[in-house]
Amino acid sequence: MGSFGKLSRRALETEAPVMVQIQELFRSTKDAVSLAQGVVHWQPPKQALEKVKGLVFEPKVSRYGADEGIPELREALMQKLQRENKLNKSKIMVTAGANQAFVNLVIALCDAGDSVVMFAPYYFNAYMSFQMTGVTDILVGPGSPETLYPDADWLEHTLKKMETPPKVVSVVNPGNPSGTYIPEPLLKRISEICREAGSWLIVDNTYEYFMYDDRKHSCVEGNHIVNIFSFSKAYGMMGWRVGYIAYPAEVDGFSAQLLKVQDNIPICASIISQYLALYSIENGTDWVKDQVKDLVKNRELIKEALSILGDGSVKGGEGAIYLWVKLPHAFQDDFEVVRWLARRHRLILIPGSACGCPGHLRISFGGMPEAETAIAANRLRKGFEELLKDGMIEG
Repeated sequence: MGSFGKLSRRALETEAPVMVQIQELFRSTKDAVSLAQGVVHWQPPKQALEKVKGLVFEPKVSRYGADEGIPELREALMQKLQRENKLNKSKIMVTAGANQAFVNLVIALCDAGDSVVMFAPYYFNAYMSFQMTGVTDILVGPGSPETLYPDADWLEHTLKKMETPPKVVSVVNPGNPSGTYIPEPLLKRISEICREAGSWLIVDNTYEYFMYDDRKHSCVEGNHIVNIFSFSKAYGMMGWRVGYIAYPAEVDGFSAQLLKVQDNIPICASIISQYLALYSIENGTDWVKDQVKDLVKNRELIKEALSILGDGSVKGGEGAIYLWVKLPHAFQDDFEVVRWLARRHRLILIPGSACGCPGHLRISFGGMPEAETAIAANRLRKGFEELLKDGMIEG
């Protein structure tokens, strides 16, 4: 078996990151356009970028900072949590993005062999976080066939019948990859089910500002709930890597355990990135909403291109930056469809099998301005027209 046998079983048994595979496909496809990665097309606020330029030569940005985040940013975030999210009993830890926040929580809350719950379609990186930390008993609950909402009845029934309840239940709201949101009454019911069972509830609120058609985002708070937030999408800070955890202040020892994990992974999030986050907050949420509102045009372009698939084939788009597409019955190998669309139509998408749902696709409508999205939508329409008419022809 050679040196391969010396590699960690946790790593070997963790699924390969789909985004790495998709990025390789993108790079190998000449003149490709991508509706794959969950990104936005804007940069951080210009005023914030201008202010942060002045910090480059400041010694403080080259030194380690407080593990939990610079005080100015944490104070601003505390005010934001209370004002916008109605979270009044939470502490904050700033992390190197929401993905690192999730890993911190898995390490702090779960032991190898614990059970955890996710709902299909699930966020692939969260699934990998459980796998690579030895949490292999991953229960995948169903989403509603009509709405893709997490099935609370299934959750309640499953948790009640288990002798040892799952350590963690995880949801993303609004959803990645589903593009749906969890209405406040349903979110509260899921929270109550977790509380009664003795399970933690982790809610990923990365797309809190990405709500469409007059829908409103909401959070829940409690001593069994942890909320995750991110600057990546709202403020166009994908490469700056800043997220944060809002965790219950009244749970003894929680802060100390999170600090252990934080100190051994990043020590602290990038200091200059944290200042950019702080300056971005100062622009206010109206700046974010101005960016997000134009994504409705992108969403409609993509939905129109997909209309050929028929009623019920396209869901999501209520929140986040995603549409969830059911492939025609004759084409259930979603990864092969993705490869064919890349070869034949120079278009890159995400296979639903990476999210626990073979035979589906995730489409992101946030990564390009309207004019470029229109080009991608045209390729998408032509691709599915050809697929339905002639199959996956080559040449």
